[in-house]
Amino acid sequence: MLGRKRMGDDGRGSRAHEGRGRATELPGMTGLRQGRHGISRRRALQTLAGWGAGVLGFSSYAFAIEPMWRLAVTRYKVTPRRWPAPLRLSIAVIADVHAGGPAMPESRIAAIVAATNALTPDLIVLLGDFAASHRFRTSIVPPQRWSRALGRLKAPLGVHAILGNHDWWDDLKAQQAGKGPVIGRRVLEQVGIPVYENDVATLVKDGRRFWLAGLGDQWAFPRRPARRRARRSFAGVDDLEGTLGKVADDAPIILLAHEPDIFPRVPDRVALTLAGHTHGGQIRCLGYSPIVPSRFGNRYAYGHVVEDGRHLIVSGGLGCSMLPVRIGVPPEIVMVDVAA
Repeated sequence: MLGRKRMGDDGRGSRAHEGRGRATELPGMTGLRQGRHGISRRRALQTLAGWGAGVLGFSSYAFAIEPMWRLAVTRYKVTPRRWPAPLRLSIAVIADVHAGGPAMPESRIAAIVAATNALTPDLIVLLGDFAASHRFRTSIVPPQRWSRALGRLKAPLGVHAILGNHDWWDDLKAQQAGKGPVIGRRVLEQVGIPVYENDVATLVKDGRRFWLAGLGDQWAFPRRPARRRARRSFAGVDDLEGTLGKVADDAPIILLAHEPDIFPRVPDRVALTLAGHTHGGQIRCLGYSPIVPSRFGNRYAYGHVVEDGRHLIVSGGLGCSMLPVRIGVPPEIVMVDVAA
């Protein structure tokens, strides 16, 4: 089911967030009727049965309907500073596919590809984390098959990819060697999709040039905590300064980064940063996600963020990590329209 979310300002002046969806409320322990000798047993049993059915229905929605059946198209309009007036650009963003059952079998990837092509974007970008590796995975989609499905994506300015932390973590040889290329990069390049790791390319639309820059992953190598219960840390293969140093002129730059945590370091020379990784927390209510895989918490959990005139869009992604559950942040294809 295709849907659309609207953007609004959060009232703090420097940040913009996504519109709120409907919240589902579980039936409470209300309506118990007092009889002559206390609570009616029949009424109590009916209420408990209704409450149990509500819990079952809510769980079914969280574990099955939203992650496995819903698909939203989320649209943003961005007007970066110094963006050239003649250049109008539409970008389709696919993030965090996490191919594998139960939420993302090969058939669902094919349907997402068809839906993306039907949107006729100028440019398609893939923001990493292509395979599922959580413990609740029920089936495996081999890299050669999810890459073949993604290889059917089509856009006039091409399809371009970066890698995510799971693309590194799932490649045991790369973890042991401390370097790539990882399997995900190799299979994407085999189907003709270029993969950017601290690299740039120039593209032309409406007679105007712009740069596409792709950052290496920031969480490529997990580090063992120095003490128990310490927060996990990671060693990355990202090089922001080196990547932007490859830009040879003053044409606008679109930066692809899997994790949004890089954003405070991104200079205003970059017109737009596109990121994924967070899945919007997978559980989100009233603009708040209780668990976000970011050291900034909800600051970059989801949506369109504007700080000091710099634009960041964080996709809620498509697949699941840790648990195959989503509430309030359905799988989405992001469409970004950039214009002056």
